[in-house]
Amino acid sequence: MEKRELGRSGIHVPPLCFGGNVFGWTADATTSFALLDGLREAGLNFIDTADVYSVWAPGHVGGESETVIGDWLAARGGRDKMIIATKVGAELAPDKKGLKRAWIEKAVEDSLRRLRTDYIDLYQSHFDDPDTPVEEPLEAYAALIQAGKVRAIGASNFSAERLAAALAASGRGLPRYETFQPEYNLYARDSYEGPLQELCAAQGLGVIPYFALAAGFLTGKYRSEADFGKSARGARSIQKYLNPRGLRILDALDAVAARHDATPARIALAWLMARPTITAPIASATSLSQLQELVAASQLRLTAPDLRDLDAASAA
Repeated sequence: MEKRELGRSGIHVPPLCFGGNVFGWTADATTSFALLDGLREAGLNFIDTADVYSVWAPGHVGGESETVIGDWLAARGGRDKMIIATKVGAELAPDKKGLKRAWIEKAVEDSLRRLRTDYIDLYQSHFDDPDTPVEEPLEAYAALIQAGKVRAIGASNFSAERLAAALAASGRGLPRYETFQPEYNLYARDSYEGPLQELCAAQGLGVIPYFALAAGFLTGKYRSEADFGKSARGARSIQKYLNPRGLRILDALDAVAARHDATPARIALAWLMARPTITAPIASATSLSQLQELVAASQLRLTAPDLRDLDAASAA
């Protein structure tokens, strides 16, 4: 399995990251354990989660995903064979959110307890906290790194200006964000391509984009409103993609998929893995058959004509 470095952290990961938001939510404990077993067996040992997963589900309070991962690690062992990334800062409750040092110090202990581990490989600021100076979370992370509880840090959903300010602060004796997590896929290109991409390239950040399959749209599963019933998120998440540009992207995915005897999902992920600055796109699965799609995507290499066709179809 190809390995890529997360920024300048010294941590090397496969070219695809598994999105752990499904654990304890759309994948129950038994299915989650099977998925985690399959991921490790396939060499896709990079898992991204967050303390807030899955607070939005009825009866959930957050931490459900971390708890499932922790239970699996306790049952299976081999913690050193996995790269676990989690996040802090999203709202768990009105008094449990943001990037104040006191909250980070509390939240990390909760995450470590749920994950049943004594260290986190990549600890990420889930959302920027505009009411907190960029230095404050870095100071908290410095203490965690010094204590051996965190190996490297990353940021998610920051503006180019705030990310640049945080990177500048790291030059004053504080740890550096080694990764950045934006929304980025064949359809959603504009928010990352431009100042953020230029900053990540110039600073050597590893980029691990989420929504790699655009809420499932890039799998080709949804081609008209009649398809919305195929998923619980249906109309709520997919409506915005059903337009001439979105359908043009699906046509290009179909054409490239036919050349490789592959599926549109594999092609969409392979396009991301081939993009400049991208380290490992994040994608999820809720069944072993879907997991095999991710494994196949990680092994697929697109040609220059493939990439040109996909770039042209997805241009704004």
